[in-house]
Amino acid sequence: MDGLLSKKVVSGPSSIFCSDVWEPALQKASAKGMTTSTSNQTIIQAAKDVIIIAVKPHIVKDACQDIMAVEESRHAVVISIAAGITLAQLEESLPGRRVVRVMPNTPCLVGEAACGFSMGQLATKQDQELVKTVFGAVGLALEVSEHLLNAVTGLSGSGPAYVFQFIEALSDGGVRAGLPRTIATQLAAQTLKGAAEMVLQTGQHPGVLKDGVTSPGGTTIAGVEALEKGGLRPTVISAVTAATKRSMQLGGMTTTEIQDKYGL
Repeated sequence: MDGLLSKKVVSGPSSIFCSDVWEPALQKASAKGMTTSTSNQTIIQAAKDVIIIAVKPHIVKDACQDIMAVEESRHAVVISIAAGITLAQLEESLPGRRVVRVMPNTPCLVGEAACGFSMGQLATKQDQELVKTVFGAVGLALEVSEHLLNAVTGLSGSGPAYVFQFIEALSDGGVRAGLPRTIATQLAAQTLKGAAEMVLQTGQHPGVLKDGVTSPGGTTIAGVEALEKGGLRPTVISAVTAATKRSMQLGGMTTTEIQDKYGL
């Protein structure tokens, strides 16, 4: 929500309406000037343009029933960020409604999200632009075919956890080499942030940028050799693949179906 406000995607906090069963969440939103309620239908009646379903997968059907119970909601596009709930399932629960499925990740909390989204059958070009605007306000939003959202989950949805582990490992290495923990962690995190920004800004292949740091017989190639010997590359590939397969399983696919359709 902070991203929507800071990028002026909405006119102000009073135009954002939130419902939740957890009182501390409502108190936090209310303190920022947002309208809150423990009733979904009360909030849905006030929503004019966008309704975002941000609940656990097993609660989605209940949320959809609340949406269908409010006649005014027919004009709004419904965006679901519930993991594993397909567009077909959403459209079955929301007949005649325009729906979009989005897979965000936790860095949206700091305005650096990496999101994938897929459009439902009735969603319009205007809905597509709106989703890009809303989620682009908190980072990167890219449209993909729905069958690729599981891969988005495995890469960027789960990816922050892999990156946190790598930052921790870099920090451990710094400590092993003699740096104080606080300095090692700050340097590690900033190094990843800066390297990622170089990839995004230059548009160059990561391998080309890596070669730009790696001088013959130098310190970096010695470190790169150690990473290759330790299996960094295949391990990361396996992590993304494992998370992707798990996302498919949570969506109801069997191991055989995953193997036959995706070769995973």
